[in-house]
Amino acid sequence: MATAVGFDLDMTLADTRSGIAAVYDELATRLGIFIDSAAIITRLGPPLERELANWVPAEEVPAAAQIFRQIYPGVGVPAHTAMAGAHEAVEAVKADGGRVIVVTGKNVRDAAATVELLGFPVDEVVGSVFGADKGSALARFGAAAYVGDHVADIEAARAGGAVSVTVATGPYTVGELRDHGADVALGDLTEFATWFAGWRTRRVIG
Repeated sequence: MATAVGFDLDMTLADTRSGIAAVYDELATRLGIFIDSAAIITRLGPPLERELANWVPAEEVPAAAQIFRQIYPGVGVPAHTAMAGAHEAVEAVKADGGRVIVVTGKNVRDAAATVELLGFPVDEVVGSVFGADKGSALARFGAAAYVGDHVADIEAARAGGAVSVTVATGPYTVGELRDHGADVALGDLTEFATWFAGWRTRRVIG
């Protein structure tokens, strides 16, 4: 029986820090304000509008978000790189005959462009969802596990009826992810293929 697996994008499959920082720096220049991009990239995960609210008045957030998204394809996407073990993690699922879905808070245009740039052979990309709101996409796809770096990704897995697999490549340590209820907490995706093989074997036997 093939197994479908979902993956988060930012800081799970893709290291988007330098690209996102560059976009915020350009946004700050255009708006003539200070934005601490170095601080922002230590807490990636929540929706763009939530982060922008830390830097511009509430009534200006929609316009700032529009400019950010205009800048992103040309400045942010080209700077993205794959996280260590990311290609191997996706290939482990595909080699087992499984399907892969990316479910991310990033808008689907930029998420799909990132997936294409980095050459991940995924079956579907769903964007602009965060936390438990990711659950419906995971359930519809039939994902048996969801892999992410944020505590909100644990909520996503729970909402989608999937095993919560976390990696300590974002803002949380392995211990913190376990404390927040992750079913599995890995150091990074280089550990995923070994875990996946053992988990698949146990599922088949069980």
